[in-house]
Amino acid sequence: METRVAVIGIIVENTDTVETLNGILHEYGRYIVGRMGIPYRRRGIHIISIAVDAPQDAISALAGKVGRLPGVSAKIAYSGVVSRE
Repeated sequence: METRVAVIGIIVENTDTVETLNGILHEYGRYIVGRMGIPYRRRGIHIISIAVDAPQDAISALAGKVGRLPGVSAKIAYSGVVSRE
């Protein structure tokens, strides 16, 4: 299986979705290398970055599920690092 290293940037504007978001991240937990969350209280949003090492279809599926949550946006930045496992 071929995996890629990527970062998924997530902006949460609707905190009602946080429980669902955490459930999705838990579902893909085996691929998550690290996670950083920043509450930007002055703007009333949360900024989350997720580092992953996963098959490209899993990365796309994760970002797609997260991005479909109301009040949440997600974007992927892929590295050039590709591995065979």
